[in-house]
Amino acid sequence: MTKCFLSLLLLSLLTSTGAFCQNEIFGRWKTIDDETNEPKSIVEIYKKGDQLHGKIVELINPPADDPDPVCDECPKDDPRYNQKVIGMEIIRDMKRNGDEFEGGTVLKPDEGKIYKCKIWLEDGDLKVRGYWGIFYRTQTWIRAN
Repeated sequence: MTKCFLSLLLLSLLTSTGAFCQNEIFGRWKTIDDETNEPKSIVEIYKKGDQLHGKIVELINPPADDPDPVCDECPKDDPRYNQKVIGMEIIRDMKRNGDEFEGGTVLKPDEGKIYKCKIWLEDGDLKVRGYWGIFYRTQTWIRAN
C-alpha cells in the first residue's frame, strides 16, 4: 500500500511540474498565414536526439495548379532545394533553454529564407519567432486536432 501511494505521489509531482509541460510543445500545430490570417499548413514538432525539430505534414488549401510544391526558392546549396515541401523539415536543431527552445533555424519554404529561431508555449499556443539580424517576426501556431 505504501509503495503504491509513493508511486502515485511521485507521478503526481512529475506531471504537475515542468517535466510534463515540456512535452506539450510536441505534436501537430496549425500555422497561420501572416497576411491572410488563414491556416496554411500543419507542422509536426518532434524530438530528434536531444533537439526539437519540425516538419510540414500537410498543406491546407494548396493552390490547385500546384498542390504538391517543391522548395524551388530554397538556397541551391541547401539539401532541401527542389525537394517536396510536404515532409520537409523546416525547423532544425532547437535546444531547450528553460521554457524555450532556441539556437536552431526555421525555413520559410515559399521564400526560401532560413532564419534563426526561438520557440515557446504561451497560453496554449506555440510562438515561433524568426530572426534576421536584429529584426524578428513572431507567428502564433494553434494546436491541430
